[in-house]
Amino acid sequence: MIVLHYTGMKDGPSAIARLRDPAAKVSAHYIVAEDGTIVRMVAEDKRAWHAGRAHWRTIDDVNSASIGIEIVNPGHEFGYRPFPDEQIGALVPLVADIKARYGIGRGDVVGHSDIAPARKRDPGELFPWHTLARVRLALPRPTRNLMDPMWTEAGFLLALERFGYDVEDRMAAIMAFQRRFRPELIDGEIDGECRMILLALLLPKPQGDD
Repeated sequence: MIVLHYTGMKDGPSAIARLRDPAAKVSAHYIVAEDGTIVRMVAEDKRAWHAGRAHWRTIDDVNSASIGIEIVNPGHEFGYRPFPDEQIGALVPLVADIKARYGIGRGDVVGHSDIAPARKRDPGELFPWHTLARVRLALPRPTRNLMDPMWTEAGFLLALERFGYDVEDRMAAIMAFQRRFRPELIDGEIDGECRMILLALLLPKPQGDD
């Protein structure tokens, strides 16, 4: 897997200092600065402590099965803002290289909030997933041939769990799904659009505009 994070700190140097501090007990394989500079923090063959308590599909020990990339951004606590073009321009080839070398599927390029919905919101609703999807580095937001399966709430949550999310915290799981695939409205409510998007994602080849 590849897990994308935002640093959630006031600036890049502060984030690097924290990721280098053994006492912090947090680390990542790479950090991508706002100007596009990439710093390798941990060798890829080593375990980094970036995921914490997390789950995705069949994986409960995400740190053992993933490359963690921290993207410098102050996050929701310090003035969340769009990610600069230079930063995303550097991130895309980094993700492409890692994905190709390890044979990682698009569905396993995820955000921290996808794998830990009850605890995390990063990289957040401003992250341009569509840019990665356009070059087949992440799943697109489905927009074509959508059909509403009219699932009950229990049916939607079952489908969401099948897709990969931990649904123990119902509201958090729904909001994490919305933050990733319907970021313009993150309300934790299951509606027809959410059902249609999730159904399309469960099909072999979800179709989107990206």
